[in-house]
Amino acid sequence: MIGIDIGGANIKIVTGDEVVIRYCPLWEKAPLGDILSEFDDDAAVVMSGELADCFNNKTEGIRFIVDAVRGALPKAQFYGTDAAFHTEAVLDLAAANWLASADLLKDRYQDALLLDLGSTTADIIPLQPFRELRGQTDLSRLRAGYLVYCGMLRTPVSSLVRSACINWYDTPLSTEYFASAGDAHLVLGHITPGEYTVATPDGKEVNREMSLRRLGRMACADLDEIGEEGAVAIAEAFWDAQKAIIGDAVARTGRETILAAGIGADLIHTTFGGINLNRELGRFADALPAYAVREVAIRDGI
Repeated sequence: MIGIDIGGANIKIVTGDEVVIRYCPLWEKAPLGDILSEFDDDAAVVMSGELADCFNNKTEGIRFIVDAVRGALPKAQFYGTDAAFHTEAVLDLAAANWLASADLLKDRYQDALLLDLGSTTADIIPLQPFRELRGQTDLSRLRAGYLVYCGMLRTPVSSLVRSACINWYDTPLSTEYFASAGDAHLVLGHITPGEYTVATPDGKEVNREMSLRRLGRMACADLDEIGEEGAVAIAEAFWDAQKAIIGDAVARTGRETILAAGIGADLIHTTFGGINLNRELGRFADALPAYAVREVAIRDGI
């Protein structure tokens, strides 16, 4: 049995002892079926990629993903927001990846809050009462503060930050997509170049120098105009804003014990404390929904 989490930008696959993460932008017609055809096993699947804007609506996205997966893996079953497995394309399959994680962890960490900071979003999930999580959509989770739409890699810097203090001047920033969260977190040492697994805003290389340049462009400047310190100040302003948004959402839940997961697990643990699932689950914490849906399927005898 393998576990698969299909997002709009990435696909994560958990086998018996391996985690495979591939950049797979559905809006660019990435070859989802070709990637999955490399695997030959029963599969438990969750998704959030149905929201990609290449689809006219979620139903169309779900149908595309189900058809692509079952074309490569005919025995695949799909976990839905009703906490059940399905073989057909039904609306319950939309954005159920977070619920699979909660389903796996709910009994072991009953009073905890799962904070899964991924490439695109932060899932903030009180694990109990689990019955109140069933049926939640992205819309209802946004309204409840359980889905915060900022992540470690793909979030545009301009979506969170309007100005930064650069060389003692409060400097307004461009609203162009010149730099991303990946640039900010790479420059601040929160991720390595190898963890910057998505396309850069300018399509150029992933390294500290290029990230500094992209951040400098946020101030409509070349790097030699504001220096490395100026670019780092923009990165720090972004992380300060992101940290405040996530912290406010966590505080509203009233839960004290945090389970940190996702590519940002170490950063979340350092910032907010709690339990680092990287240490509990090892590399599987980077692909928690894929790992969780596999474990839930095995537990439930699927």
